[in-house]
Amino acid sequence: MSPSDTVHTESVGLVLQPYTARTGADEWSIAPELLLPEVQRVLSEENVPLAGAEHVALSPEEEGGYGEWERLGLADAHLGRAVASLAERGAFVVGLLGNCNSSLGMLAGLQTSGTSRRSLRVGLIWIDAHADFNTPETTPSGWLGGMPVSVASGRSLTRLRRTAGLDVPLSTRDIVMMGQRDVDPLEQVLLDDSQATQVSAADFLSQSAGMTDAVEELSRRVDVIYVHLDLDILDASEIPGSFFETPGGPTAAQVAAPVRALMRNPKVRALGIASFPTAERGRAKSMSSALTLVRAALDGLKERGS
Repeated sequence: MSPSDTVHTESVGLVLQPYTARTGADEWSIAPELLLPEVQRVLSEENVPLAGAEHVALSPEEEGGYGEWERLGLADAHLGRAVASLAERGAFVVGLLGNCNSSLGMLAGLQTSGTSRRSLRVGLIWIDAHADFNTPETTPSGWLGGMPVSVASGRSLTRLRRTAGLDVPLSTRDIVMMGQRDVDPLEQVLLDDSQATQVSAADFLSQSAGMTDAVEELSRRVDVIYVHLDLDILDASEIPGSFFETPGGPTAAQVAAPVRALMRNPKVRALGIASFPTAERGRAKSMSSALTLVRAALDGLKERGS
């Protein structure tokens, strides 16, 4: 048995949220189900206890509700309850998410996972090629997936946020953006006018003092932290068939080091992995990239225990 095998590793609970708020056949993503058996295999290989795997599904009545955005909110509310349940039992939560819109449910779950009636103060670390800080007034595309951080911080779509169960919006002081390289002009104006901390891609990958200081300051202010990892942070060649292929990004090996470092922080209680490509072309490469980051996260959790 190696020394790392003797370190106590907390259990990991998996939550799967396939609803995306896209229109038509794309409203439900197969990405979480594609990831599930491979992530379970990695957990087994790494001797990490599995606390359970919760699958989000709407009731027949909820499925009949009007509008993809409304159904997303209802699905995120289910997700939040699953996250809270696992977190209250002491598990570290990993979300396998159809896309970034599910971050609302992950945040809601952590916010309500305390032992008292008081909502926990949740910090957000957003690792993504995009800031997803647009509002309906600034978005050039109308794409909801470009808005979840603004929604979570109470800057837009209040009904969606409340339907998802995120009753208290995040303060932008409690948001750290990392690694963005494709931000819309008006979206950048919103970010610059907010109190969110922006960590450049270079500082993120090098784990500069700017990055570590931002995380330490966030840790002092909040009760728990959610790390959201959109796989399009990677170069398009690392995740073939991505819905938003963004060239000029890092490799999975380069991102693994800062992800591992973030997972050492005991305030980090959940990780969301979003936007795994569902196309068959290049799936093996995409899966390899995703699992590189999963293993890095698990290594960080083990090092936390030591």
